[in-house]
Amino acid sequence: MNKKTNDILNILYKTYPDAHCELNHDNAFQLLVATILSAQATDKKVNQVTPKLFEKYKTPQDFLELTQEQLEQEIKEIGLYRSKAKNILQMCRTLILEYNGEVPDNREELMKLAGVGRKTANVVLSNAFNVSAIAVDTHVFRVSNRIGLVSADDVIKTEQELEKTIPKEHWSNAHHLLIFHGRRACSARNPKCHLCPLTEHCNYYNEAKRCPPPL
Repeated sequence: MNKKTNDILNILYKTYPDAHCELNHDNAFQLLVATILSAQATDKKVNQVTPKLFEKYKTPQDFLELTQEQLEQEIKEIGLYRSKAKNILQMCRTLILEYNGEVPDNREELMKLAGVGRKTANVVLSNAFNVSAIAVDTHVFRVSNRIGLVSADDVIKTEQELEKTIPKEHWSNAHHLLIFHGRRACSARNPKCHLCPLTEHCNYYNEAKRCPPPL
């Protein structure tokens, strides 16, 4: 790990010592459903919907007692709820038919499930199975490229570069640290550079100077 990466991670660890997955869940299945629901939606909104959802429907079989229209009504507060309802039900069918109702613990099998891409698979691996992984969502992509941990034009390249520059034992924590920083300081619009502890290391701030302190 080079000095810049080491310094950035040390600062982020000190700034966000409580960084963690903010999707509420009690097990791998709940996390899988919640992560599917979180696509193009905030964790806050998902967490408003899932408590009642998980209280009523605890297993893949429970979900399959619902029609797609009924599940849509349960999650209609969340964006893209129709396609998400369809994917969740198909995912539950596959879990029962091919995995004895259990969530698989490897990326290849997870990505065979409806509604599960690489990011979702990595979230589940990291948080449900303690497998080292970096899930690159919009925050991780934006922050890691802005501060110069990587220089990549898509999420796959970003993940690959982060895995090269960050030691494996820090992958999962780094994922959470970058998300926390993106949500709390390095927002897409009007980032709070005047409050950011990383300006000394940040390419976005030091090269573009787009965020002068407020008057």
